[in-house]
Amino acid sequence: MTAWDLNTGPWITRYTPAAPEAGPVQLVCLPHAGGSATFFKPLAAHMPPGVEVLAAQYPGRQERRNEPCTEDIGALADGIAGALGHLPEGVPLALFGHSMGALVGWEVARRLEAAGRIRPVALIVSGRGAPALHRNARLGRRTDDELVADLTALSGTQAPLLADPGILAMVLPVLRGDYRALDAYTYRPGVPLRCPVSVFLGDDDPWARREDAEGWRRETTGEASFRPFPGGHFYLVEQWPAVAAALAGRLGRVPAS
Repeated sequence: MTAWDLNTGPWITRYTPAAPEAGPVQLVCLPHAGGSATFFKPLAAHMPPGVEVLAAQYPGRQERRNEPCTEDIGALADGIAGALGHLPEGVPLALFGHSMGALVGWEVARRLEAAGRIRPVALIVSGRGAPALHRNARLGRRTDDELVADLTALSGTQAPLLADPGILAMVLPVLRGDYRALDAYTYRPGVPLRCPVSVFLGDDDPWARREDAEGWRRETTGEASFRPFPGGHFYLVEQWPAVAAALAGRLGRVPAS
């Protein structure tokens, strides 16, 4: 029986199978606010054999669009950790979260380590300062125009798409729901992770400065490392091959050529 014979529910999307002889690692990707599992599809295309790329699908988008958004980071982490708990033991599992997904990934890692059955071999966080520095920025109260301005400034969505009323009608409620989840989140210190934490940052990201990311060191008893990339908050969009190579290196796999 493989991981894909098991019921992980609607939470997990699989993008690439690993070559069995390569000794698979499962890389679980967690999207940013307003994002969906398909954001990581380009990453899957650049990962080497030996890495199975999975992505979390939050409620309220794509095939889960008829579900209400979950406006609670802890509830998102509970759902994802519960789904991952159905995966077989013995296969290394790593978490990779961007922006809000970094916070969700950290909470998922805490839950998995506390449960003890499946322990992450690595947490890779991207585009986010340390969770202890999280503050309520009242993002969920922003107007539609302010949300569109945020998206445009951060280059998370191409400008032509933002001019389409139909696209905006789908994107803005999801983004606002995720922002409300971030507004409601409260950092609660606890037992540090045992797995290593790697921090990926765009070197021109106004939302994730290196000095704010240094606090991730306090969230693990394992190694903490930092990797800058050229670009802003959504540096990944222009850097998927480099991001894939860096992830493969952290997971002990040969980067794709």
